[in-house]
Amino acid sequence: MAACYAQDALFDDEAFSLKGRTQIGGMWAMLCDAVKAKGRDVWKIQASAITETSAHWEATYRFSATGRMVHNIIDAEFEFDGAGLIKRHRDRFDFWRWARQALGAPGLLLGWTPMLRNKVRAQAAKNLDRFIAARKAA
Repeated sequence: MAACYAQDALFDDEAFSLKGRTQIGGMWAMLCDAVKAKGRDVWKIQASAITETSAHWEATYRFSATGRMVHNIIDAEFEFDGAGLIKRHRDRFDFWRWARQALGAPGLLLGWTPMLRNKVRAQAAKNLDRFIAARKAA
């Protein structure tokens, strides 16, 4: 996945705001490692409505932090550079819906609040930094 992104690409969704191929590629590697470790048996991705600049995809997986099943419905938008690499990737999904599935009662009660969204984003950034550092050290 990292090779699909320009060196200075931007990625943004409800959990991550990333800059550059290293962070974006690290995110995809971290998510794939989590699937391999804790959810290969239930992981599924379906893509549809693919155009030159957008796609709809649905991911079914076990959220590694809680072990809860998630069916996330995502609409993606892309911008490409002159070499055909992704320079901007924006995924949109219903964070409250995701939080209810991934986090259970806390997500149901607080998933609509900026407080929970910011907490999830902060934890995701911390996890990604740790993952990238571990890969560099290996």
